[in-house]
Amino acid sequence: MPRRRTLETGVPWVELTTTAADWKRADPALLGTMLGQLNLIRAFEETVLDLAAAGLVHGPAHSSIGQEGGAVGSIVALTSTDAVNGSHRGHHQFLAKAIGHVSGGTLDPAALVTPELQAMLQRTLAEILGLAQGFSGGRGGSMHLQWLEAGALGTNAIVGGGAPIAAGNAWAQKHSSTHDVSVNYFGDGASQIGSVLESMNLAAAWKLPVMYFIENNLYAVSTHADEVTADPRFSVRGQGFGIPSWRVDGMDPLAVHLATQEALARMRAGEGPAIIEAEVYRFFHQNGPYPGSAFGYRTKDEEAQWRSRDPLDRVAREMVALGLIDEAGVGAVREQAQAAMAAAAGRLLEDDPDSAGRRRIRPGLWPDPSVVDTGIRGDASELAGLTAGEPASYSGAWRDTKFVDAVAATMDRRMETDDRIIVLGEDVHRLNGGTNGATKGLAKKYGPDRVIGTPISENGFVGLAGGIALDGRFRPIVEFMYPDFMWVAADQVFNQIGKARHMFGDNNRVPLVLRTKVAMGSGYGSQHLMDPAGIFATSAGWRIVAASTAADYVGLMNAALALDDPVLVIEHVDLYGAADRVPDGDLDYIIPPGSAAVRRAGSDVTVLTYLSMVGHALEATAQTGIDAEVIDLRWLDRASIDWDTIGESIRKTNNVLIVEQGAKGPSYGGWLSDEIQRRYFDWLDQPVERVTGGEASPSISKVLERAAIARAEEVAAGLQRVRAAWGGRG
Repeated sequence: MPRRRTLETGVPWVELTTTAADWKRADPALLGTMLGQLNLIRAFEETVLDLAAAGLVHGPAHSSIGQEGGAVGSIVALTSTDAVNGSHRGHHQFLAKAIGHVSGGTLDPAALVTPELQAMLQRTLAEILGLAQGFSGGRGGSMHLQWLEAGALGTNAIVGGGAPIAAGNAWAQKHSSTHDVSVNYFGDGASQIGSVLESMNLAAAWKLPVMYFIENNLYAVSTHADEVTADPRFSVRGQGFGIPSWRVDGMDPLAVHLATQEALARMRAGEGPAIIEAEVYRFFHQNGPYPGSAFGYRTKDEEAQWRSRDPLDRVAREMVALGLIDEAGVGAVREQAQAAMAAAAGRLLEDDPDSAGRRRIRPGLWPDPSVVDTGIRGDASELAGLTAGEPASYSGAWRDTKFVDAVAATMDRRMETDDRIIVLGEDVHRLNGGTNGATKGLAKKYGPDRVIGTPISENGFVGLAGGIALDGRFRPIVEFMYPDFMWVAADQVFNQIGKARHMFGDNNRVPLVLRTKVAMGSGYGSQHLMDPAGIFATSAGWRIVAASTAADYVGLMNAALALDDPVLVIEHVDLYGAADRVPDGDLDYIIPPGSAAVRRAGSDVTVLTYLSMVGHALEATAQTGIDAEVIDLRWLDRASIDWDTIGESIRKTNNVLIVEQGAKGPSYGGWLSDEIQRRYFDWLDQPVERVTGGEASPSISKVLERAAIARAEEVAAGLQRVRAAWGGRG
């Protein structure tokens, strides 16, 4: 028989409950503050549900009524520089953090609402109603509440989407030598989400001061937690990552507070993350003003049992028993909170002149529709003080190099001059520069705090980098070993990083560079070889650069690292080993947005291309003898593309050929050709012609891979198609 022994993780996992002695020992000011916060949040949520029932809330109203104890108990001890983020059901978390910030951390139950607090309540309600005076100008609404000044990083409509961002914020806090912490709130559903588990792993491995606070309200929309997991004690997740965890009754705000104090002591001491699971109960359905029993998935008896444990009643009852307040005082707190919300709503609403007895939102409070697309990206004014340079017109000395060495040298120069820049990704700190040598020498020179090797966890580490960028104290460069891996991280790349600036009313800067390489021709097959340009070009928020020469890479990467927008930097393996050159001297010039390069002047057709296909286009032009004007786009996104150079060329040639290497489905040329035909239709003698790869992703077989991608031969054929449409001319 084999020998067996029971293994233990050795990681604390405790259940904490309060006793009468805990309530007696509690600071009366703490209990009064909790009572005030609980009532303000409850009155706020009741107002939101009333407005939703009247049809005045556009979109869902995810009420936190019943769950206030978890938010108040965990946030009441935080400072303004501590940070929180949460899920779509996050009004209570946002309000607890905002109330603490405005009040300085203490509320007087006898004089609950100050003018500053009244203004904050109104502004929060305005945001939920989608009004201009809201914190994000009405863009965020109920599910995207953010107030950076108060340490409210933003609630999140993607289940589990905020966890990596909170970890990134905690990374920035730690590496800025603060004692601040971040708290990420999520529910039972997100406890099964990969981004949460990836984030926990990163936080534990790197000892980040982040708390994962699980509001276990037992239900998703209508599915009970028992139906989706074998162990519905969600704090057990901490055992697998070496994270100490606490389980508490979330209907007891003091229990939550005491558990949080223990967790905060660990986090502020640099010992890493913590998990708290609070069992709470939402008194209403997933969204709207009706109880869950109205939809048949909960019983009225169950709801009544949980309502008997209302956290507002619990705190009031304990305070009365201790002689800290009487029933009249409790009633006065409730009345003050309700009056504050009535006043906030009154300033936003008026009687509807077209419908007796109904109210409407005051028309003058809506956002101006003309700002609908403002703030998707910045205006690039941050580049104004930098020196622009055009390698094609450079007349100084040159230094021979390989393209991939220019990649490493450019990052080295920027890291040397800007200690905010960090690099992270899989194996970037090993193999003397990662798998391709693109980070050569950086780990040895700058150390593990600035060149960070990550687990194979793209969704986790790019989201963490997004949190770092949003914090503003660092500027991360993230390497995706292959662009296909972005689909693993699609939520963080597109829903979070790409949308953050616009979604939160342009209150954020997102200085993040995402590097990746096109590897077509390398034999890595269907899941490693895509060109991501077309996907990113049709996704709001991202800028895109693609260099065909080492000297261009220097200027484009420098600009990308100076911008306050997320920038995708695309490289190509065919260029890495190519003999190239860069200006001899400091690599400090930029190539700003709107700077395409004419690689060959011509009059017959405008060829628009990028990356290694620039060289193939020049080769094909020489083969066919067609007088093509070859334009290296360099900046590919909608906001940065050089329409002046493109338009001037089209008005001269009256023909366009767009050349790219990758598959036609997610191609970059699809949106570009549409845009060209809308802008320059009157100057076109024929429809825009395109060269792409095939429909399928490239295969492993060398023959099939070559058949799936475009190179000089396909460009030559495209040029011949353009010439054939001239009707015999030339």
